[in-house]
Amino acid sequence: MSHDCLFCKIAQHQIPSTIVYEDDEFMAFKDINPAAPVHLLLVPKHHVESLAGVEAGDTDWLGRMLRLAPQIAYDNGCNPGSAGGFRLVANTGIEGGQEIAHLHFHILGGARPWDKRAAPAA
Repeated sequence: MSHDCLFCKIAQHQIPSTIVYEDDEFMAFKDINPAAPVHLLLVPKHHVESLAGVEAGDTDWLGRMLRLAPQIAYDNGCNPGSAGGFRLVANTGIEGGQEIAHLHFHILGGARPWDKRAAPAA
């Protein structure tokens, strides 16, 4: 844990958030400034600055984190199947758009009625 990291503090329940998933290793919570109908953040509870900081020994927990993403997405309003889906985004570093220096995946999805490509077939 990094004592000055916002996401470490959220993972330790020191800062309130709307938690949608939690286990011993990971936490997912609603983004406070959503960019989609479903916008969640999935973080490891231990501090890793970004994907650039992932090492060879991290493949097990990172694999578990990636496997969790669909379950969390579908449990929180993303539609399964080819007509549904979600985006998984990991901004890395300042030039990559990362605002919080703690590895996190944005899970984005949900119905977009204004997008005619996303409309169900009649």
